[in-house]
Amino acid sequence: MSAPMKVGAVIITMGNRPDELRALLDSIAKQDGDRVEVVVVGNGSPVPDVPEGVRTMELPENLGIPGGRNVGIEAFGPSGRDVDILLFLDDDGLLAQHDTAELCREAFAADPRLGIISFRIADPETGETQRRHVPRLRAKDPMRSSRVTTFLGGANAVRTQVFAEVGGLPDEFFYAHEETDLAWRALDAGWMIDYRSDMVLYHPTTAPSRHAVYHRMVARNRVWLARRNLPTLLIPVYLGVWMLLTLVRRPSRPALRAWFGGFREGWTSPCGPRRPMKWRTVWRLTRLGRPPVI
Repeated sequence: MSAPMKVGAVIITMGNRPDELRALLDSIAKQDGDRVEVVVVGNGSPVPDVPEGVRTMELPENLGIPGGRNVGIEAFGPSGRDVDILLFLDDDGLLAQHDTAELCREAFAADPRLGIISFRIADPETGETQRRHVPRLRAKDPMRSSRVTTFLGGANAVRTQVFAEVGGLPDEFFYAHEETDLAWRALDAGWMIDYRSDMVLYHPTTAPSRHAVYHRMVARNRVWLARRNLPTLLIPVYLGVWMLLTLVRRPSRPALRAWFGGFREGWTSPCGPRRPMKWRTVWRLTRLGRPPVI
């Protein structure tokens, strides 16, 4: 029998949630099976006290969510190769069960083309899962596991071979849509993504718009996502649909102003390398229920 897959975990923190971070680390330490090695990255801030055996790294500046996570990946060797699987968990989350790491090992071992698993996020008080936390269009039933086309950034597991093949998260994005950028590149390389309702991260219910830069970053990175990854013919369709959806949602005037400012910035600023996906990947995304025009 082959040895069990090695699991590591990357957590980025701003140092402002020490109690929640400690609770998360305790939930990782209680995982069944072999020990999960953990790296906590202080993203432009000191790392609070952590249990013995947890590695820490303190960055001199905030590199954003993808930049901080990329540093954590490399802490496990180039492209994270010292382990087989990396968990990425928000520092105010909490693994609900003790078998999550074991379920990840089993899932990746059973399906050699499975590259990414997206966990279910549930409120610790109510147990409810927000619709936006189900990474598919048919999000009414969060208890239904399925193949999907993207994943949740703070509650997931990635086979490190994916990073070796397609690279890490896009540093330039700083915040918003970095998961979809990686997901599209992984799918284009032949990997699959699963949403698993039985792998649960407890996380307080929040609104993404709580971040001051939310509307600008969402719009800018949406343009970058299209410019980097979509065939030329689909770029105006994809961005036109998202502009229409934004207007239908009727954001406030300041929010809309920030959104259009970010949209312009997405066209006028460098977005990183362009690697348009194959048309067969477009068809694959369509068959999975989310064509890359929405």
